[in-house]
Amino acid sequence: MREIYLAADQENRERKTVNQMRYTDSSRGKNMAKDPAVVRFRGKYLMYYSIPPQPGFHVGWGIGIAASEDLENWEKIADLEESGALEESGICAPGALVYDGKVHLFYQTYGRFEKDAICHAWSEDGIHFTRNATNPIVRAQGTWNNGRAIDADVCIFHGELYLYFATRDPQGQIQMQGVSRAPLDGRFERESWHQCCTEAILKPELLWEQECIEAAATLVRNEKVYMFYAGAYNNCPQQIGVAVSEDGIHFQRMQKEPIVKNGEPGSWNCSESGHPYVFEDEDERVYLFYQGNNDNGESWYLSKVEIGFDGGKPYVKPAEGECFL
Repeated sequence: MREIYLAADQENRERKTVNQMRYTDSSRGKNMAKDPAVVRFRGKYLMYYSIPPQPGFHVGWGIGIAASEDLENWEKIADLEESGALEESGICAPGALVYDGKVHLFYQTYGRFEKDAICHAWSEDGIHFTRNATNPIVRAQGTWNNGRAIDADVCIFHGELYLYFATRDPQGQIQMQGVSRAPLDGRFERESWHQCCTEAILKPELLWEQECIEAAATLVRNEKVYMFYAGAYNNCPQQIGVAVSEDGIHFQRMQKEPIVKNGEPGSWNCSESGHPYVFEDEDERVYLFYQGNNDNGESWYLSKVEIGFDGGKPYVKPAEGECFL
């Protein structure tokens, strides 16, 4: 297994361009890493991400773990293996939170369709995780959705935990956002979470969003919750928008166009730029991680841009040596 990880890391080093992160994972036979989540823990950066099934070895999607010293160069260090009947069809799309000296992962089951739900696990080293005995901890409630809950993202806002999830309408066609809330007591158990919306808090309305809003990525700043989100289903193309809320529940879009678009024809992300994750470093610099590809999903790579704020409005900073006209 170590040899497989090292081979993947060599490919990443050869692929990487100057000042532009390109990470993928080939340990399951494809160049594929999706759905990033990044934390700083015990002096290094850890990234959790989805990896694909592997016929004959892995039935469903899984979660990989990579480490970095600089947010640019990543080395795969482990997988989070599936555990128990609930996860036997696969797990993926992790969200991560460092709280009380531990890394908390919020991830989804996969392959159970409308029964897919959010699970929780915690770790003292960021690699070996203990499952929450009450998993799954969050499912979507109400007649406005089909019960499915995926793509968890958790933030601390006004002294409570807010867990954002994607669900679908009762027909399973339109993907949209919901939110649940829990006390900040470190338990994270199922009975602690209470859904605080009776309808979608954000659903597709703009032309480029098509039939899907998913993968909420939240940042708390200036007493507001900024939500970066993926609009449209994978490779349609999926692109990234941004909304803001003063109460963590009611959101307004900050612009009509994507803040991160898919690339020009022939570029590494011409099929999509999607599934964002926001990471604020100890120096308060903010990075938006996301996935992309140029072959309609035959491969997937992870990259990032830096986010700045001007008068409370986020924007993408130019990369080093690059200028925007």
